[in-house]
Amino acid sequence: MLAEIGLYCLILAGLFSALLGFVPMIGLMYRRVYLLDVLPFYVWGSFISVLLAYLSLTCCFLYDDFSVIYVLAHSSVSLPLLYKLCAVWGGHEGSMLLWVLVLNGWMMMVYHRRVIDEPAFMARVLLILGLLSAGLILFILATSNPFSRQFQLLNTHGQDLNPLLQDPGFLFHPPMLYMGYVGFAVPFAFALSALWLKQFKVAWVKWTRPWALAAWCCLTTGITLGSWWAYRELGWGGWWFWDPV
Repeated sequence: MLAEIGLYCLILAGLFSALLGFVPMIGLMYRRVYLLDVLPFYVWGSFISVLLAYLSLTCCFLYDDFSVIYVLAHSSVSLPLLYKLCAVWGGHEGSMLLWVLVLNGWMMMVYHRRVIDEPAFMARVLLILGLLSAGLILFILATSNPFSRQFQLLNTHGQDLNPLLQDPGFLFHPPMLYMGYVGFAVPFAFALSALWLKQFKVAWVKWTRPWALAAWCCLTTGITLGSWWAYRELGWGGWWFWDPV
């Protein structure tokens, strides 16, 4: 049941993200300003839906629901609770879901900070982020669904998380990297919006700078944690051999 709830929430998040991408575009093209008033609804709807999908997958790990193929492949009955929480991003499908969650988190912060005095510019930034979110969710649903089930349960103990990932570095390194990588979607959206409006002035650079610095700090922290983790992990070759490369 939890897997189905997560899947439906992910589909709903995709719909909200698509609406965030296309409704403002229609409003800007046809000068329907009232269509921009619903942006908060789409931003909140997308974020909450993705968060619920992520929490549903997390609960599948906590309850050892090995009928979910992703849980079976990356967890086990004996896996410590803390690593069960982190095993959500221990494989491709879950890490993509984390990617979308982080992107929607950045999108929420961009909207609520509202450092931009120009509604048309802000609408373009949000619609670009909405299209990115919708595209990623479509990719997950089409090729990397973490909620896929198997109907004949042959393994009731799980295949366990990769032993190399059962390390304190795994708790912080991937989320911080994603905060950095995904955070640069915000400066990207600002730059595209400036090109769209042909605003080649200093103002949009000032608006973008805090977001770029925040993403850069997260990325630097993530790489540093990865270097420390690589140094501690036997066979990975030291600080700069594995992760930063």
